[in-house]
Amino acid sequence: MPATLLDGKQVAQTLQMEIAAECATLFRERGVRPGLAAVLVGDNPASQVYVRNKRKACEKVGMTSWLHHLPADTTQEALLHLLKQLNHDPAVHGILVQLPLPKHIHEATIIHAVHPVKDIDGFTPENAGLLAVGEPRYIPCTPHGVQQLLLRSGIALEGKHVVIVGRSTIVGKSLALLLLRKAKGCNATVTVCHSATKDIASFTRQADIVVVAMGVAHFLKAEMVRPGAVVVDVGTNRLPDGRLAGDVDFDAVKEVASSLSPVPGGVGPMTITMLLFNTLEAARRQAR
Repeated sequence: MPATLLDGKQVAQTLQMEIAAECATLFRERGVRPGLAAVLVGDNPASQVYVRNKRKACEKVGMTSWLHHLPADTTQEALLHLLKQLNHDPAVHGILVQLPLPKHIHEATIIHAVHPVKDIDGFTPENAGLLAVGEPRYIPCTPHGVQQLLLRSGIALEGKHVVIVGRSTIVGKSLALLLLRKAKGCNATVTVCHSATKDIASFTRQADIVVVAMGVAHFLKAEMVRPGAVVVDVGTNRLPDGRLAGDVDFDAVKEVASSLSPVPGGVGPMTITMLLFNTLEAARRQAR
């Protein structure tokens, strides 16, 4: 029997309705409308699409959004100056710097320049450290989206063996820290595999839940999945013919897994939704 699809679009719509209601309550009770400032440097087509979708989502839930679109030759100093202004702007509750940045700009320097209370990506050292000790201020959006997609699809995480394939700070490491928390909706046993792991299949075949974030199209094959396991595909890869593909060999794995997230329509909509969730939380914190 083919796997049940983990419908990120549907779950995201439900969550966005909840966020919209909370935004309306915050404005009614405190006169505060959550505000997100997006910073885009250069003309990367994929980044432009991502930022446009995020701004549309903000409008949908009743948030204010601004786009600061800077030319590709913008200096690091000019970008730091803009971030300083946004850090001090009381109408801006969350700051999103779209990655990747042009090569002449040091990404870590820019990430560290965002005020931790406005760092809705959760990338600054302070916020990453809070997640590491189990007391997150903001949970990074894609890991949080993966967790919520599973929980709201009726898939429990507590006590389950989750194997994460990929160790990036944005996804793999942060997701591992999130699911290891001794808290409701977490409390899993987590294994992290990466490019230097020998025989990755020997680990993924042990998993109750496999999350793949390698950035390699069709990396996870059917023989790497235990029958009945849940598979979450975080990858987004552009094939030579222009089609999007995930890190999972979808057509083969769907015949083995019990549940499987598609690409597109799985984790992507959840990532954007959790950005809205964090922006709302940032507005609440700054309104206290």
